Amino acid sequence: MQQKHNVTVPGLGLTFSTGSIAQLAGGAVNVNVGETNVFVTACVAQTMRPGQDFFPLTVDYRDKYAAAGRFPGGYFKREGRPSEREILISRLCDRPCRPLFPEGFLNEVQIIGQLMSADLINDSDIAMVNGASAALAISDIPWNGPIGCVRVALIDDKFVANPTIEQMYSSSLDLIYVGNSKDMLMIEGSADQISEEKFVEALAFGHESIQPIIAAIKELQTLAGKPKATFKLVGATPEARAIIERVVPAERVSAAIFGFEKNVRSANVKLLKEEAKAALLAELGEGKFTDVDLNVVFEDLQYKAYRATVLAQGVRSDKRDAKSLRPISAQVGVLPRVHGSAMFQRGDTQNIAIVTLGPTKEAQEMDGLTGGATSKSFILHYNFPPFSVGEAGRFIGPGRREIGHGALAERSLVPVLPPEDAFPYSIRVVSEIMASNGSTSMASICGGCLALMDAGVPIIAPVAGISCGLMTEMASDGTITKWTTITDILGEEDHFGDMDFKVAGTTKGITGFQLDLKINGLPFEIAKTAIFQARDARIEILRTMLASLPAPRADLSKFAPRIQTIQIDPEKIGLLIGPGGKTIRRITETTGAQIDIAEDDSGKVFVYSNNAEAMNRAIAEIDGLCGGGAGGGGGGAPIETGKLYHGRVTGIKDFGCFVECTPGKEGLVHISELADFRVRRTEDVVKMGEMIWVKCVGIDERSGKVRLSRKAAMKEMEGQKQAQGGQPAEGAAPAAPAAPAAH
Repeated sequence: MQQKHNVTVPGLGLTFSTGSIAQLAGGAVNVNVGETNVFVTACVAQTMRPGQDFFPLTVDYRDKYAAAGRFPGGYFKREGRPSEREILISRLCDRPCRPLFPEGFLNEVQIIGQLMSADLINDSDIAMVNGASAALAISDIPWNGPIGCVRVALIDDKFVANPTIEQMYSSSLDLIYVGNSKDMLMIEGSADQISEEKFVEALAFGHESIQPIIAAIKELQTLAGKPKATFKLVGATPEARAIIERVVPAERVSAAIFGFEKNVRSANVKLLKEEAKAALLAELGEGKFTDVDLNVVFEDLQYKAYRATVLAQGVRSDKRDAKSLRPISAQVGVLPRVHGSAMFQRGDTQNIAIVTLGPTKEAQEMDGLTGGATSKSFILHYNFPPFSVGEAGRFIGPGRREIGHGALAERSLVPVLPPEDAFPYSIRVVSEIMASNGSTSMASICGGCLALMDAGVPIIAPVAGISCGLMTEMASDGTITKWTTITDILGEEDHFGDMDFKVAGTTKGITGFQLDLKINGLPFEIAKTAIFQARDARIEILRTMLASLPAPRADLSKFAPRIQTIQIDPEKIGLLIGPGGKTIRRITETTGAQIDIAEDDSGKVFVYSNNAEAMNRAIAEIDGLCGGGAGGGGGGAPIETGKLYHGRVTGIKDFGCFVECTPGKEGLVHISELADFRVRRTEDVVKMGEMIWVKCVGIDERSGKVRLSRKAAMKEMEGQKQAQGGQPAEGAAPAAPAAPAAH
């Protein structure tokens, strides 16, 4: 039996252990932080599929409900497909691990992480990344690690490493930093308009904080690590490479790419590839080479072509210099019936963003399995259809990429949203990618911001996003000898370049960020250059955006629901809700307005409607129930003789109908009082649940029974019509009661 080993990280409360469970896995590690435990394994396939020319790395993280002492929701009491949170944590772990595998190593690697225990104090995402690093380090899988991961918070102007979930509520920064002993590898997160200078300080703090984690993993590797296995690396044969490079030299590849549009570039490269394949067939013969030879060499040729002129002359394939943006256009109000919309285009990349406003009850519920928020009232969904890249493909639900890009855009816009007590709406932004050629997530931020402004959402400041890339020249030992950061990268510059550094923010500071690398680390000097280069580009983009709409619209769309906030006695919340929600449901159904009650038991009530009459009627009912008349008998205001009421038919009898005039207070309309003609059946005049106008014509002093008359109400309303020289609408009050003041 394998010996159990434990290693503790001083100061961060992290403990790594291995050797007690899953001993058949390539690497298996338990990571503990507090009483939160994540178990991570790493395994490698011993063989590859024939003709495989890509690296199939799979990272899967799963929350287990039993970890928090809970049953899964729904009919099937078993965990199902991964949630958005699980997908985002899987991506968080995948991105820094992927570039550290050897070039040409294409055997499938699978990393699985499971939440085994949750203390609702410490989150599990950081533990997952560190667990994957430790599992790969002690396994026999070739990998250029280890790496360390830490979350950095900024609380009271002080940086905190690995804060608790509760501490994060007080932080103006959520930075996840991943790096090795020398350089950074991946960052992502959001901030409350943090300055670039402070952001660089946070990166330095994060890099310092991960060093004890890396040291602990190296210690665990010394104690329990397996010898690294040797695998066949995939590459082109020398014979095939020589023929391809002779037939299609680097100059021809550069000429096919330089100065053309995306579609033309792709077509030119395709022709060169066909020419090279014909040469291979002629010189080597059928079966003497594979598509892998062709694909690998052409990847290398394009890799060199896209960076050759950038590093030598500072000129890119589309003839821009390193810092120039592509042409930008922005337009708002592009769709007529939605609450807010915008179209944003940067070069070939184009998105249409749509905003929908709704009541607070439309907020997205979250399972809260590991603690933290249980709902969110701002949602951004990102859609990437196959036509956006000119392809025919499966048009199905969102994949991991869509979920990740949507999350990045969402967290970049959250810091500028108004407080919920000032703008108590649920907000959904949908980013529809119409065309893609580089950094659609940043276009989603720009378009989403404009759509919010078009919808009349009073954002704190406009937000724009841009991506910076990197082209490097390296020595044989992997040291960077020459480099250039480039602004607003094309899709090909992302694919063949070394970095995709996305930064979003306002003119004041950064709100969202994400760094992905294809090299083994990013020196701080390069990262700092990219951060300030992105700031200059962001300010330029904001100028174009604000030219289309300089500030949020003063009014909401006429199709968006209006809201009024009223304050009731918190002790009367139950009265407003009624038994089983009966009372609030009745008011909603009869008025057509939506009513939400604040969850903090403060007594705030939000009334939503895009119809002024429905709004006033709902407010009047709430006021009648919970205002001055609500304290006596557990019902609405008492019915008064001589007054008109717009009430709901609650019962139908042979002798007439009962009508609820105020919440919980009703009276009888005798069949003889239904109309000014003989009525044979009550149902001939009124229907169950119908709203009708009635007048109180008397109250029995002994029994308290209320006598109502529809006939008298119609007569009085007809008299008002003649006096006013007009006809009141059938559903309108002749004199609507005054609504309480909105708060």
